[in-house]
Order: sequence, then structure tokens, then C-alpha cells
Amino acid sequence: MRESGVSDTETPVLIVDDEKNIRRTLRMVLEGEGYRVYDAAGVAEAERVLTSDAGVDLVLLDVRLGQDSGLEFLRRLKARALGEDASSPFDPDVPVVMISGHASIEDAVRATRLGAFDFLEKPLDRNRVVVTARNAVDRRQMAREVSSLRAAVDSRYELLGGASVMSDLKRQIGKVAPTKSRVLITGESGTGKELIARAIHRNSAVASKVFIKVNCAAIPPELIESELFGHERGAFTGAVAKKRGLFEVADGGTIFLDEIGDMSPSAQAKVLRVLQTGELTRVGGEGTIKTDCRVIAATNRDLEEMVKEGVFREDLFFRLNVVPIRSPSLRERLDDIPLLAEAFMRECCDENGFSYKHIDETVLSRLKSYDWPGNVRELRNVMERLVIMSDEAITDADLPPYLGGPRAATANTSSPAIPVTTIDVEKHSDKTLREFREEVETEFIRFKLDEFAWNISRTAQALGIERTNLHKKLRALGIRREDRGK
Repeated sequence: MRESGVSDTETPVLIVDDEKNIRRTLRMVLEGEGYRVYDAAGVAEAERVLTSDAGVDLVLLDVRLGQDSGLEFLRRLKARALGEDASSPFDPDVPVVMISGHASIEDAVRATRLGAFDFLEKPLDRNRVVVTARNAVDRRQMAREVSSLRAAVDSRYELLGGASVMSDLKRQIGKVAPTKSRVLITGESGTGKELIARAIHRNSAVASKVFIKVNCAAIPPELIESELFGHERGAFTGAVAKKRGLFEVADGGTIFLDEIGDMSPSAQAKVLRVLQTGELTRVGGEGTIKTDCRVIAATNRDLEEMVKEGVFREDLFFRLNVVPIRSPSLRERLDDIPLLAEAFMRECCDENGFSYKHIDETVLSRLKSYDWPGNVRELRNVMERLVIMSDEAITDADLPPYLGGPRAATANTSSPAIPVTTIDVEKHSDKTLREFREEVETEFIRFKLDEFAWNISRTAQALGIERTNLHKKLRALGIRREDRGK
């Protein structure tokens, strides 16, 4: 085994060939292109280079190596990628270019199936060697960048927490992820149901395939079928071109149907068909299209109750609810708040180019004593606000009033902004009881919305009603934020 005297900053390449003249020729060509070259006459020498700290980014491997077989060595190099030896010491992502002067078409086909990047025939053409090496190294670099980006994305979607409910959750994910079973994730809004879905996909056999998220509540009912199943050109006004549906795009991977409880009845029927047969038909189409993807669904609604009310299909519910997983609320894992707060602080600082900030213990104590109706999503938003509005450290003076921070002074603190406790009965004598009740209710809700800076979740909690009910009251009573002060 020999190594050239080129700088360690240059791309390392390994040549494996039992012909000394071939090794010498390839060394001259590749060194002339700026590569750092190692060479080996046989498999044993090549193994020593590849298991050292040389960091080889490309292997040029002869098909015949005296008594050894280059194709069998290729199989060993790609063992982990082929699923044959998970403990193999060789990096299966290193590109391998096979070279030979006596290989058959069968050898070339076999090499390709084993994962060879390319196949070069002797006598070697200098230009082709240079181009092939450059393309292989570029592919290697691209794979590294993709891996780095994927790691960055995965860290953002990591499930954090050591509370017992989180340990149970991670255990459930570990059991169901390697299977092909459908999963139904339930839990309050903001608890991280998407993180659970991504964790299942990331630890599944299709982790390298696509993960498609569909927010069923965000797509208008008249468009959801087109989004999920695609459409043919001219299927409806505006369908100027054929479009693949998300079930079709997710073929081979995972599709995550978030807020499945908001799906229209007609879309429910078509989703059921896909789950039953693995087939779909585009809107306006006639033929069927096969799709094989794992389905994970999530909802913050009570699907069993919706089935009883007849607004969600019972057969679809049973198809989705093969493995139920509940996403715990933040109230069930208050001890995780310091860890989550620190992680969100660092994430926000990284995004904005800030130095990391110390979080006072008083702040953490106040955060742990709050009820968090908006769960982890609300905590993330609070930490973003604290990071942006604080100085070097985050103290209790930076907290909003509802978390124990200082309240803003008002022009007249002797009386509330809205006199909700004093009612002039004569002023309302011409109203019916219903009109009077609605007017008082409107004023009180506006008062509480102002108190909580129009945060719907916290206002609903203070009023003792569900957030969805508060939204309905705002619409029924005509209360809009832009009307404040009128």
C-alpha cells in the first residue's frame, strides 16, 4: 500500500488493482487532478486503508484481483446497504467504480446491482476516468450535505422530555415504528402529534422515503379530494393540467393525515377505499392507480363520539385506529418544562443569530406553575417572545402578566376599562332578556380578551369554556379584534 505526498486537504481516493502499471497510470492521472491517492494490490491492503483514518471518498476497484474477486469485495463494501451485515466496518455510501479488461455484460450488471457507481473498461480512457471520478466525488459530497440537512431537520422534530409519560410514548413509538401498521395519534392541540408521526416514520423501514403531511382542516372541502387523489386535466374549472395526488406522491413512504376529524364525508369514503384496496382514482379520471404508503392519522377531536353522531365513518375509524397513541399534554409533564424551555431558547437564538441566554430559576418556576392550555406549541411561542424581548438573561421582569410578569400601567387604575360589575338596568329596560344577556356577555368576553391580549386559548381557559366554543361565541356575537375601541 502506498500514499502520495499530496496535502491532506485533498479528496482521498483508493485504487485497488493487482496490475502495477494500472495503479501507476491511475495515480498519475488522479494526482494530476489534485486527489490524494492510496493504492492497494489486493483486498487485504484495501481493507487496511478503508478501516484506517484515511477517510476515502472514492474506490476504483478491479473486477479481478489475482485470487480475489473484486465483485465479492464490492459486496462486502456494500454489505450494510444491501442489508447483509449491519456490523460491517465499511461505509456503504463510498462510491465504487469498477474497472476491468475481461469483464462480461453479466459482470457489469451484477456490479450495478451490488451498488457500483460506474463501470470502466480497459484500456482506460483518461478523460472518462477524470469525469467519472469527479461525478462520483460530487455525488458523495451531495449525499453528505443531504445527510447533514436531514440531521438538522430531525433535530428540530426531536421528541424531548424525560417524564414517565414521555418514556411510555417513546416505548410505544419504538414498538410500532418498524411495523407497517396504521397509527391514530390523539391529543390536545399543540402537544406535538406531528413530532410523533415523524418519529414513527424516521424509525421505520421507509425512513429514506418521503414523509407527506396533509392538514385536512386547512384544505377547503371542495379541494381536498383533488389534493389527496389528484385530478385529470379539465376535471373542473381551473384544472388546466393533470395533477398527482398526495397519496400517489407518498407511494413507498408515509402520509400523515393531520386533523383527520375535519375531513369531508366524501373524502372519507375515498380514503377508506385507498386503505382497503391500495387503489385510487383521480378526480375526473377513470382508471385506477396503485399506491403503497403507510398511513398515520391524528386528531384533537373525539372520533368515537363523532362516529356515534354519524359525522365520521365507523369503518374508516376502525381502519385508522389499528394502533392508538395518545400525545400527552404539557400539564402531564411539567418537569420537562426546563428542558423544553432551554431547547426552544437555543433554537430561537440560532435562528436569529443571538448568543444563548441564561434562563433564571424564577422564570422556570413560573413556567412550571402555569396550566399551558396551548401545550408545547404555546411554550415555544412564549420562549421565542422572551428571547427576542430580553437582554443577556431572561428574568421574571420579561414575563407577560399572565405568567407573573409586571402588568402594564393604565391611565386610570382606579376603575376597570369596562364597568362589567355595574349595570344600569334602566338603560336596558327596552330590551328583551335575551338581548340584555347577549350585550352583557359581549362586554364581558371583550373585557377578558383585552385582559389576555386577545390570546384565544388563555381567554377560553379563564372563561371556563373550550377554545372552539369561544370561537363560535365570537362569531355569534360579532366580536372582532379590529373593532376594539369602537
